[in-house]
Amino acid sequence: MDRSLYIAMNAAQQTMLAQATNANNLANINTTGFRADFEQFRSMPVFGEGLPSRVYSMTERPGTDYQQGTVQSTGRELDISVQGEGFIAVQGKDGREGYTRAGDLQLTQTGQLVTGTGLAVLGDGGPIAIPPAEKIEIGSDGTISIRPIGAESNALAVLDRIKLVKPELQDVFKDVDGLMRMQDGSDAPLDATVQVSSGTLEGSNVSAVSALVKMIELQRQYEMQVQMMKTTQENSAESARLMRISG
Repeated sequence: MDRSLYIAMNAAQQTMLAQATNANNLANINTTGFRADFEQFRSMPVFGEGLPSRVYSMTERPGTDYQQGTVQSTGRELDISVQGEGFIAVQGKDGREGYTRAGDLQLTQTGQLVTGTGLAVLGDGGPIAIPPAEKIEIGSDGTISIRPIGAESNALAVLDRIKLVKPELQDVFKDVDGLMRMQDGSDAPLDATVQVSSGTLEGSNVSAVSALVKMIELQRQYEMQVQMMKTTQENSAESARLMRISG
């Protein structure tokens, strides 16, 4: 196989992977608290017999865009948005602790406080459960206060406190389930400096315009690599024809 054909084929494959990452960002443009993924290409030498005189491209996800998304007012008492840096601690589907910016909180029929995707929100002692109440308030520090059914209008009782964390961004990564986790597998400690705003939600930080422009760029790159494969095939066929003539 001609080496140029292999290189063009590999470049087209990696462009498809980059397009998948970009498409995922675009698909989550309306997902609460979503953080966009970066993608980039880098060259890798082709090792084998002789010197590595050829290189191929490799796509990797070097990191996550942690810029804050647009915050919108909802007026809903269970909606919260993290102000500045920080995350809300939740329990992932696998039981491990993870971190998210999605503050669209809800109550299940059993009173468990969960995110919009059904992940249990963690407090001081684990998943938070809220008994039936006439009013629920979430303070700027994550403190949850309730007014029990039948109680006076000013009778608020502190129930629990949402675990808010602020690890160094270089120490976290986005896991396959979309949650942020610590690089070393540990649990981030509660950080009292993290503040939340009740009655607001943070949207995705994906720019629709940038994602669409990137999609067009990747499509053109893919078409260029396919054209290169066609050119290589044509050159190979022409070389075979000339060899038959000379023979």
